[in-house]
Amino acid sequence: MEDMLREYLPILVFLAIAVALGLVLILAALIIAVRNPDPEKVSAYECGFNAFDDARMKFDVRFYLVSILFIIFDLEIAMLFPWAVAFQDISMTAFWSMMVFIAVLTVGFAYEWKKGALEWE
Repeated sequence: MEDMLREYLPILVFLAIAVALGLVLILAALIIAVRNPDPEKVSAYECGFNAFDDARMKFDVRFYLVSILFIIFDLEIAMLFPWAVAFQDISMTAFWSMMVFIAVLTVGFAYEWKKGALEWE
């Protein structure tokens, strides 16, 4: 039992150091921070002008659609980077599976473009 506890000792030391460092940094920020608020510093900043409406107002559905499409296409494009790095070492199966992936991505992009999901009117 004692041997098993010795194996966990580095983890406990690491956790203790992490908690202590976190507390030191938080306390240092509370003690050292300059508190000189003025109306300009504490005002809400939103695109360079003051907020003129309720913060809980509903957004247009097209905003969510464009953001979701961006995330989807961005993540799919991000999958191309590891493939491109290992391009010299991949097999023909990996090559053609990526070509199918790119074709599906292109068809999806063309479909969204044709439906007008990327248009902001």
